[in-house]
Amino acid sequence: MKGKRTKCVGLALCCMAAAIPLAGCGASGDDQKTEIEIVQYKPEAANYFKTLEEQFNATHDDIHLTISSPNDAMTILKTRFIREDYPDIIGIGGDINYSYFVDAQILEDVSGYGGLSSINQGYLDIAEALEFVPVDGTYIVPYMANAAGVLYNREMFAQHGWEIPQTWDELLALCGQIQGEGIQPFYFGFKDVWTCLAPWNAMAVELAPADTTKQVNRGETTFTEQYRELAEKYMQLLPYGPEDPFAYGYNDACTAFARGESAMYPIGSYATPQILSVNPDLDIDSFVMPACDAKEDRTLNSGIDLGFCVMDGCENKEAAYEVLDFLLADENIQQYIDDQNAVPCKNGEFRLASMLDGMLEFIESGNMTDYQDHYYPSEMSVDALLQTFLIEKDVDAFLADFDRNWQRYNRDIIRMVQEYAQNNQ
Repeated sequence: MKGKRTKCVGLALCCMAAAIPLAGCGASGDDQKTEIEIVQYKPEAANYFKTLEEQFNATHDDIHLTISSPNDAMTILKTRFIREDYPDIIGIGGDINYSYFVDAQILEDVSGYGGLSSINQGYLDIAEALEFVPVDGTYIVPYMANAAGVLYNREMFAQHGWEIPQTWDELLALCGQIQGEGIQPFYFGFKDVWTCLAPWNAMAVELAPADTTKQVNRGETTFTEQYRELAEKYMQLLPYGPEDPFAYGYNDACTAFARGESAMYPIGSYATPQILSVNPDLDIDSFVMPACDAKEDRTLNSGIDLGFCVMDGCENKEAAYEVLDFLLADENIQQYIDDQNAVPCKNGEFRLASMLDGMLEFIESGNMTDYQDHYYPSEMSVDALLQTFLIEKDVDAFLADFDRNWQRYNRDIIRMVQEYAQNNQ
Protein backbone atom coordinates (compact mmCIF):
# COMPACT_ATOMS: atom_id res chain seq x y z
CA MET A 1 0.00 0.00 0.00
CA LYS A 2 1.37 3.40 -0.98
CA GLY A 3 0.94 6.45 1.15
CA LYS A 4 2.11 10.04 1.29
CA ARG A 5 4.27 10.66 4.33
CA THR A 6 3.52 13.81 6.23
CA LYS A 7 6.99 14.14 7.70
CA CYS A 8 10.20 14.23 5.72
CA VAL A 9 12.84 11.87 7.00
CA GLY A 10 16.21 13.61 6.97
CA LEU A 11 18.75 12.08 4.61
CA ALA A 12 22.10 13.78 4.08
CA LEU A 13 21.84 17.08 2.23
CA CYS A 14 18.29 16.53 1.08
CA CYS A 15 16.79 16.95 4.52
CA MET A 16 18.35 20.42 4.62
CA ALA A 17 16.87 21.22 1.22
CA ALA A 18 13.43 20.01 2.24
CA ALA A 19 13.33 22.15 5.36
CA ILE A 20 13.55 25.47 3.54
CA PRO A 21 11.09 27.22 1.19
CA LEU A 22 11.60 26.62 -2.49
CA ALA A 23 12.26 29.29 -5.07
CA GLY A 24 10.31 28.68 -8.24
CA CYS A 25 10.08 29.87 -11.80
CA GLY A 26 8.76 33.31 -12.53
CA ALA A 27 8.38 35.98 -15.16
CA SER A 28 11.35 37.81 -16.58
CA GLY A 29 11.68 41.56 -16.56
CA ASP A 30 10.59 43.65 -19.54
CA ASP A 31 9.04 41.14 -21.90
CA GLN A 32 7.21 39.25 -19.15
CA LYS A 33 8.25 35.90 -20.57
CA THR A 34 8.04 32.97 -18.18
CA GLU A 35 11.54 31.86 -17.32
CA ILE A 36 12.18 28.11 -17.10
CA GLU A 37 15.59 26.86 -16.04
CA ILE A 38 16.81 23.28 -16.44
CA VAL A 39 19.98 21.96 -14.87
CA GLN A 40 20.87 18.54 -16.25
CA TYR A 41 23.72 16.29 -15.19
CA LYS A 42 25.09 14.92 -18.48
CA PRO A 43 27.84 17.28 -19.73
CA GLU A 44 28.53 14.95 -22.65
CA ALA A 45 25.11 15.94 -24.01
CA ALA A 46 25.69 19.69 -23.57
CA ASN A 47 25.70 20.42 -27.31
CA TYR A 48 22.40 18.59 -27.78
CA PHE A 49 20.75 20.59 -25.01
CA LYS A 50 22.23 23.85 -26.27
CA THR A 51 20.66 23.18 -29.65
CA LEU A 52 17.30 22.36 -28.06
CA GLU A 53 17.44 25.51 -25.96
CA GLU A 54 17.95 27.61 -29.09
CA GLN A 55 15.20 25.81 -30.99
CA PHE A 56 12.73 26.20 -28.14
CA ASN A 57 13.40 29.90 -27.66
CA ALA A 58 13.10 30.54 -31.41
CA THR A 59 9.64 28.96 -31.51
CA HIS A 60 8.09 30.15 -28.21
CA ASP A 61 7.17 33.76 -27.55
CA ASP A 62 5.89 33.38 -24.00
CA ILE A 63 8.55 31.15 -22.41
CA HIS A 64 12.32 31.60 -22.24
CA LEU A 65 14.27 28.38 -21.61
CA THR A 66 17.77 28.13 -20.16
CA ILE A 67 19.48 24.73 -19.98
CA SER A 68 22.71 24.28 -18.04
CA SER A 69 24.91 21.17 -18.36
CA PRO A 70 27.66 21.68 -15.78
CA ASN A 71 30.34 19.25 -14.78
CA ASP A 72 29.60 17.61 -11.41
CA ALA A 73 25.98 18.75 -11.66
CA MET A 74 24.81 16.77 -8.62
CA THR A 75 27.21 18.62 -6.32
CA ILE A 76 26.15 21.92 -7.84
CA LEU A 77 22.48 21.08 -7.44
CA LYS A 78 22.84 20.13 -3.78
CA THR A 79 24.75 23.34 -3.12
CA ARG A 80 22.03 25.35 -4.82
CA PHE A 81 19.37 23.59 -2.76
CA ILE A 82 21.06 24.75 0.44
CA ARG A 83 21.16 28.31 -0.91
CA GLU A 84 17.45 28.19 -1.81
CA ASP A 85 18.42 28.67 -5.46
CA TYR A 86 16.24 26.10 -7.16
CA PRO A 87 15.98 25.50 -10.91
CA ASP A 88 12.53 24.68 -12.26
CA ILE A 89 13.46 21.31 -13.73
CA ILE A 90 16.38 19.02 -13.03
CA GLY A 91 17.70 16.33 -15.34
CA ILE A 92 19.16 13.45 -13.32
CA GLY A 93 19.69 9.71 -13.48
CA GLY A 94 17.49 7.08 -11.89
CA ASP A 95 19.79 6.25 -9.01
CA ILE A 96 20.00 6.77 -5.26
CA ASN A 97 20.22 10.56 -5.66
CA TYR A 98 16.73 10.47 -7.13
CA SER A 99 15.66 8.33 -4.17
CA TYR A 100 17.03 10.95 -1.78
CA PHE A 101 15.19 13.75 -3.57
CA VAL A 102 11.87 11.90 -3.50
CA ASP A 103 12.30 11.24 0.20
CA ALA A 104 13.15 14.90 0.82
CA GLN A 105 9.84 15.92 -0.81
CA ILE A 106 11.42 18.57 -3.02
CA LEU A 107 10.03 17.19 -6.30
CA GLU A 108 6.64 17.89 -7.85
CA ASP A 109 4.18 15.04 -8.32
CA VAL A 110 3.88 14.92 -12.12
CA SER A 111 1.37 12.07 -12.24
CA GLY A 112 -1.07 14.48 -13.94
CA TYR A 113 1.35 15.26 -16.75
CA GLY A 114 -0.07 13.91 -20.01
CA GLY A 115 3.33 13.04 -21.46
CA LEU A 116 3.71 10.13 -19.04
CA SER A 117 1.24 8.13 -21.12
CA SER A 118 3.86 7.79 -23.85
CA ILE A 119 6.59 6.45 -21.56
CA ASN A 120 7.54 2.76 -21.58
CA GLN A 121 5.87 1.29 -18.49
CA GLY A 122 9.02 -0.64 -17.67
CA TYR A 123 10.88 2.58 -16.92
CA LEU A 124 8.00 4.01 -14.88
CA ASP A 125 8.11 0.83 -12.80
CA ILE A 126 11.87 1.20 -12.38
CA ALA A 127 11.39 4.77 -11.14
CA GLU A 128 8.75 3.71 -8.65
CA ALA A 129 10.97 0.94 -7.31
CA LEU A 130 13.66 3.51 -6.45
CA GLU A 131 11.50 4.98 -3.68
CA PHE A 132 12.86 4.07 -0.25
CA VAL A 133 9.30 3.51 0.92
CA PRO A 134 6.18 3.66 -1.27
CA VAL A 135 4.76 7.15 -1.80
CA ASP A 136 1.82 8.36 -3.87
CA GLY A 137 2.57 10.03 -7.16
CA THR A 138 5.18 10.08 -9.91
CA TYR A 139 8.21 12.32 -9.57
CA ILE A 140 10.25 11.82 -12.72
CA VAL A 141 9.60 11.73 -16.45
CA PRO A 142 12.01 9.07 -17.75
CA TYR A 143 13.73 10.38 -20.87
CA MET A 144 16.64 8.16 -21.88
CA ALA A 145 17.99 4.83 -20.70
CA ASN A 146 21.10 2.80 -21.27
CA ALA A 147 21.59 -0.94 -21.34
CA ALA A 148 24.39 -3.16 -20.09
CA GLY A 149 25.32 -6.66 -21.12
CA VAL A 150 27.96 -7.90 -23.52
CA LEU A 151 29.20 -6.03 -26.58
CA TYR A 152 30.62 -8.30 -29.23
CA ASN A 153 32.47 -8.08 -32.53
CA ARG A 154 29.75 -9.07 -34.98
CA GLU A 155 32.16 -9.63 -37.89
CA MET A 156 34.43 -11.85 -35.78
CA PHE A 157 31.45 -13.92 -34.59
CA ALA A 158 30.24 -14.39 -38.17
CA GLN A 159 33.69 -15.40 -39.45
CA HIS A 160 34.08 -18.08 -36.76
CA GLY A 161 30.48 -19.25 -36.68
CA TRP A 162 30.07 -18.50 -32.97
CA GLU A 163 26.50 -18.43 -31.68
CA ILE A 164 25.07 -16.00 -29.14
CA PRO A 165 24.82 -17.75 -25.74
CA GLN A 166 21.47 -17.80 -23.96
CA THR A 167 22.46 -19.47 -20.66
CA TRP A 168 25.43 -19.39 -18.31
CA ASP A 169 26.70 -22.78 -19.44
CA GLU A 170 26.49 -21.67 -23.06
CA LEU A 171 28.46 -18.52 -22.25
CA LEU A 172 31.26 -20.47 -20.58
CA ALA A 173 31.30 -22.97 -23.43
CA LEU A 174 31.56 -20.11 -25.92
CA CYS A 175 34.42 -18.56 -23.96
CA GLY A 176 36.25 -21.89 -24.02
CA GLN A 177 35.66 -22.20 -27.76
CA ILE A 178 36.94 -18.70 -28.47
CA GLN A 179 39.96 -19.20 -26.25
CA GLY A 180 40.65 -22.52 -27.93
CA GLU A 181 40.91 -20.71 -31.27
CA GLY A 182 43.61 -18.44 -29.89
CA ILE A 183 41.44 -15.38 -29.32
CA GLN A 184 40.80 -13.66 -26.01
CA PRO A 185 37.08 -13.85 -25.14
CA PHE A 186 36.77 -10.74 -22.90
CA TYR A 187 38.59 -7.55 -22.17
CA PHE A 188 38.30 -5.90 -18.76
CA GLY A 189 39.38 -2.46 -17.59
CA PHE A 190 39.33 -3.09 -13.86
CA LYS A 191 42.12 -0.58 -13.12
CA ASP A 192 39.24 1.94 -13.16
CA VAL A 193 37.22 0.62 -10.25
CA TRP A 194 33.83 1.70 -11.59
CA THR A 195 34.15 -0.74 -14.49
CA CYS A 196 33.97 -3.62 -11.99
CA LEU A 197 30.27 -2.76 -11.62
CA ALA A 198 29.41 -3.40 -15.28
CA PRO A 199 29.52 -7.23 -15.30
CA TRP A 200 28.24 -7.26 -11.71
CA ASN A 201 25.08 -5.33 -12.59
CA ALA A 202 24.47 -7.25 -15.81
CA MET A 203 24.65 -10.58 -13.97
CA ALA A 204 22.83 -9.44 -10.83
CA VAL A 205 19.55 -8.76 -12.65
CA GLU A 206 19.22 -12.49 -13.29
CA LEU A 207 20.82 -13.91 -10.16
CA ALA A 208 19.43 -11.73 -7.36
CA PRO A 209 15.95 -10.33 -6.70
CA ALA A 210 15.40 -6.88 -8.16
CA ASP A 211 14.47 -5.65 -4.67
CA THR A 212 17.42 -7.25 -2.89
CA THR A 213 18.42 -4.02 -1.15
CA LYS A 214 14.88 -3.43 0.05
CA GLN A 215 14.63 -6.95 1.43
CA VAL A 216 17.88 -6.39 3.30
CA ASN A 217 16.64 -3.06 4.63
CA ARG A 218 13.51 -4.78 5.95
CA GLY A 219 15.68 -7.37 7.70
CA GLU A 220 14.32 -10.23 5.58
CA THR A 221 17.60 -11.43 4.07
CA THR A 222 21.30 -10.65 3.74
CA PHE A 223 23.64 -9.97 0.86
CA THR A 224 25.60 -13.04 1.92
CA GLU A 225 22.54 -15.09 1.08
CA GLN A 226 21.46 -13.27 -2.08
CA TYR A 227 24.82 -12.45 -3.71
CA ARG A 228 26.79 -15.68 -3.25
CA GLU A 229 25.99 -17.21 -6.65
CA LEU A 230 26.57 -13.84 -8.27
CA ALA A 231 30.00 -13.46 -6.68
CA GLU A 232 31.03 -17.02 -7.53
CA LYS A 233 29.98 -16.70 -11.17
CA TYR A 234 31.72 -13.34 -11.51
CA MET A 235 35.03 -14.98 -10.59
CA GLN A 236 34.49 -17.57 -13.32
CA LEU A 237 34.74 -14.82 -15.95
CA LEU A 238 38.25 -13.73 -14.98
CA PRO A 239 40.20 -16.54 -16.72
CA TYR A 240 38.66 -15.45 -20.01
CA GLY A 241 40.06 -11.92 -19.84
CA PRO A 242 43.58 -10.46 -19.89
CA GLU A 243 46.15 -12.01 -17.59
CA ASP A 244 46.14 -8.93 -15.35
CA PRO A 245 42.76 -7.18 -15.77
CA PHE A 246 43.74 -4.62 -13.11
CA ALA A 247 46.56 -3.28 -15.27
CA TYR A 248 44.13 -1.81 -17.79
CA GLY A 249 41.63 1.02 -17.44
CA TYR A 250 38.38 1.77 -19.24
CA ASN A 251 40.06 3.54 -22.18
CA ASP A 252 42.54 0.68 -22.53
CA ALA A 253 39.72 -1.87 -22.66
CA CYS A 254 37.71 0.15 -25.17
CA THR A 255 40.78 0.54 -27.37
CA ALA A 256 41.71 -3.13 -27.18
CA PHE A 257 38.20 -4.26 -28.07
CA ALA A 258 38.04 -1.72 -30.90
CA ARG A 259 41.26 -3.17 -32.33
CA GLY A 260 39.97 -6.74 -32.25
CA GLU A 261 42.04 -7.90 -29.27
CA SER A 262 38.98 -9.57 -27.75
CA ALA A 263 35.76 -10.96 -29.12
CA MET A 264 33.56 -9.50 -26.38
CA TYR A 265 33.48 -6.70 -23.84
CA PRO A 266 31.09 -6.85 -20.84
CA ILE A 267 30.09 -3.18 -20.55
CA GLY A 268 27.14 -0.89 -21.17
CA SER A 269 25.95 0.71 -24.38
CA TYR A 270 27.49 3.95 -23.13
CA ALA A 271 30.93 2.62 -24.12
CA THR A 272 30.21 2.47 -27.85
CA PRO A 273 31.12 6.10 -28.66
CA GLN A 274 34.54 5.62 -27.05
CA ILE A 275 35.06 2.32 -28.90
CA LEU A 276 34.01 3.75 -32.26
CA SER A 277 36.26 6.77 -31.79
CA VAL A 278 39.15 4.29 -32.05
CA ASN A 279 37.70 2.18 -34.85
CA PRO A 280 34.68 3.79 -36.57
CA ASP A 281 34.28 0.77 -38.87
CA LEU A 282 33.92 -1.82 -36.10
CA ASP A 283 30.66 -3.76 -36.42
CA ILE A 284 29.38 -3.97 -32.84
CA ASP A 285 26.29 -5.75 -31.58
CA SER A 286 25.25 -6.75 -28.07
CA PHE A 287 23.44 -9.42 -26.13
CA VAL A 288 21.98 -9.77 -22.67
CA MET A 289 24.46 -11.21 -20.19
CA PRO A 290 23.18 -14.82 -19.77
CA ALA A 291 23.99 -15.38 -16.09
CA CYS A 292 20.95 -17.59 -15.55
CA ASP A 293 20.59 -21.32 -16.15
CA ALA A 294 17.43 -21.08 -18.28
CA LYS A 295 17.08 -18.75 -21.27
CA GLU A 296 13.52 -17.78 -20.31
CA ASP A 297 14.92 -16.23 -17.12
CA ARG A 298 16.99 -13.67 -19.01
CA THR A 299 16.31 -9.98 -18.50
CA LEU A 300 18.00 -6.85 -19.78
CA ASN A 301 20.01 -4.74 -17.37
CA SER A 302 18.62 -1.30 -18.14
CA GLY A 303 17.88 1.79 -16.09
CA ILE A 304 16.97 5.45 -16.41
CA ASP A 305 20.06 7.27 -17.61
CA LEU A 306 18.30 10.63 -17.75
CA GLY A 307 14.93 11.77 -16.49
CA PHE A 308 13.38 15.16 -15.79
CA CYS A 309 11.92 16.21 -12.44
CA VAL A 310 9.92 19.38 -11.90
CA MET A 311 10.84 21.02 -8.62
CA ASP A 312 8.06 21.33 -6.08
CA GLY A 313 8.46 25.12 -5.86
CA CYS A 314 8.06 25.84 -9.57
CA GLU A 315 5.31 28.47 -9.81
CA ASN A 316 4.56 27.98 -13.52
CA LYS A 317 4.10 24.26 -13.87
CA GLU A 318 2.12 24.63 -17.10
CA ALA A 319 5.16 26.28 -18.67
CA ALA A 320 7.38 23.54 -17.26
CA TYR A 321 5.10 20.90 -18.78
CA GLU A 322 5.25 22.72 -22.13
CA VAL A 323 9.03 22.45 -21.99
CA LEU A 324 8.75 18.72 -21.21
CA ASP A 325 6.43 18.31 -24.21
CA PHE A 326 9.11 19.89 -26.38
CA LEU A 327 11.84 17.63 -25.00
CA LEU A 328 9.64 14.58 -25.63
CA ALA A 329 8.87 15.48 -29.25
CA ASP A 330 9.80 12.52 -31.45
CA GLU A 331 12.30 14.48 -33.53
CA ASN A 332 14.14 15.64 -30.40
CA ILE A 333 14.13 12.14 -28.94
CA GLN A 334 15.62 10.81 -32.18
CA GLN A 335 18.25 13.55 -32.18
CA TYR A 336 19.39 12.50 -28.69
CA ILE A 337 19.45 8.81 -29.68
CA ASP A 338 21.64 9.62 -32.68
CA ASP A 339 23.92 11.84 -30.61
CA GLN A 340 24.37 9.58 -27.58
CA ASN A 341 23.57 6.01 -28.77
CA ALA A 342 20.85 5.99 -26.12
CA VAL A 343 17.71 3.94 -25.49
CA PRO A 344 14.53 6.05 -25.47
CA CYS A 345 12.20 5.72 -22.52
CA LYS A 346 9.36 6.90 -24.74
CA ASN A 347 7.41 4.39 -26.82
CA GLY A 348 7.59 5.01 -30.55
CA GLU A 349 9.15 4.12 -33.87
CA PHE A 350 12.67 5.29 -33.19
CA ARG A 351 15.88 4.29 -34.98
CA LEU A 352 18.23 2.81 -32.41
CA ALA A 353 21.93 2.29 -32.91
CA SER A 354 22.77 -1.04 -34.55
CA MET A 355 24.85 -2.11 -31.56
CA LEU A 356 21.54 -2.50 -29.67
CA ASP A 357 20.07 -4.97 -32.16
CA GLY A 358 20.54 -7.94 -29.82
CA MET A 359 18.69 -6.18 -27.00
CA LEU A 360 15.70 -4.84 -28.94
CA GLU A 361 13.30 -7.64 -28.04
CA PHE A 362 13.88 -6.99 -24.34
CA ILE A 363 13.46 -3.23 -24.72
CA GLU A 364 10.29 -3.49 -26.78
CA SER A 365 8.68 -6.03 -24.44
CA GLY A 366 9.64 -4.11 -21.31
CA ASN A 367 11.67 -7.09 -20.03
CA MET A 368 14.13 -4.90 -18.15
CA THR A 369 15.55 -4.82 -14.63
CA ASP A 370 17.34 -1.88 -13.05
CA TYR A 371 20.99 -1.74 -12.07
CA GLN A 372 21.59 -3.02 -8.54
CA ASP A 373 24.11 -0.24 -7.98
CA HIS A 374 21.37 2.38 -8.43
CA TYR A 375 20.40 1.43 -4.88
CA TYR A 376 23.92 1.62 -3.45
CA PRO A 377 25.04 4.75 -1.56
CA SER A 378 28.17 6.26 -3.08
CA GLU A 379 29.80 6.44 0.36
CA MET A 380 29.88 2.65 0.47
CA SER A 381 32.20 2.47 -2.59
CA VAL A 382 30.86 -0.86 -3.82
CA ASP A 383 33.04 -0.59 -6.91
CA ALA A 384 36.14 -0.62 -4.72
CA LEU A 385 34.76 -3.53 -2.71
CA LEU A 386 34.30 -5.43 -5.96
CA GLN A 387 37.80 -4.67 -7.17
CA THR A 388 39.29 -5.90 -3.89
CA PHE A 389 37.17 -9.04 -4.11
CA LEU A 390 38.28 -9.77 -7.67
CA ILE A 391 41.90 -9.38 -6.64
CA GLU A 392 41.68 -11.45 -3.44
CA LYS A 393 39.02 -13.92 -4.68
CA ASP A 394 37.62 -14.49 -1.19
CA VAL A 395 33.85 -14.82 -1.57
CA ASP A 396 33.09 -15.17 2.14
CA ALA A 397 35.14 -12.12 3.12
CA PHE A 398 33.61 -10.03 0.34
CA LEU A 399 30.03 -10.90 1.28
CA ALA A 400 30.71 -10.29 4.96
CA ASP A 401 32.18 -6.88 4.11
CA PHE A 402 29.18 -6.09 1.93
CA ASP A 403 26.73 -6.84 4.75
CA ARG A 404 28.77 -4.98 7.33
CA ASN A 405 29.24 -1.87 5.20
CA TRP A 406 25.59 -1.84 4.17
CA GLN A 407 24.51 -1.63 7.78
CA ARG A 408 27.05 1.12 8.39
CA TYR A 409 26.14 3.38 5.47
CA ASN A 410 22.38 2.81 5.39
CA ARG A 411 21.39 3.15 9.03
CA ASP A 412 18.94 6.00 8.46
CA ILE A 413 17.31 4.33 5.46
CA ILE A 414 17.03 0.99 7.26
CA ARG A 415 15.39 2.68 10.23
CA MET A 416 12.95 4.51 7.96
CA VAL A 417 12.03 1.38 6.01
CA GLN A 418 11.46 -0.69 9.14
CA GLU A 419 9.38 2.05 10.76
CA TYR A 420 7.27 2.27 7.62
CA ALA A 421 6.79 -1.50 7.63
CA GLN A 422 5.69 -1.46 11.28
CA ASN A 423 3.20 1.35 10.65
CA ASN A 424 1.73 -0.19 7.50
CA GLN A 425 1.25 -3.83 8.46
